[in-house]
Amino acid sequence: MPLSDRLIHLAYDPGISPKGGGLPGLAVLQKVVSSINLFGIIAVVGALAVSLGVWAWGHHSGGHQAEANGKKGAVISTGAALGLGAANGIVAFFSALGSQVK
Repeated sequence: MPLSDRLIHLAYDPGISPKGGGLPGLAVLQKVVSSINLFGIIAVVGALAVSLGVWAWGHHSGGHQAEANGKKGAVISTGAALGLGAANGIVAFFSALGSQVK
């Protein structure tokens, strides 16, 4: 195979794919990221509880601004929980989708 054909083939298929165990410390990095995700989920639970409390307080005291801020915080906290819980699946989905690009 001539050199130009090999370079064209390399440009289309470099043969690189993610492999576990390629670098030292990968297990430690996975534990750190998992711990950060857990910390985020715990923080979101606290934020949701505070937001719901502000929402209820604003509703019962007639504070429309507090009620609106409580609603906004509850929606944002719920979205953050959804994102944190689905992070691994989202990355896996788009990684698989990206590997199909030719």
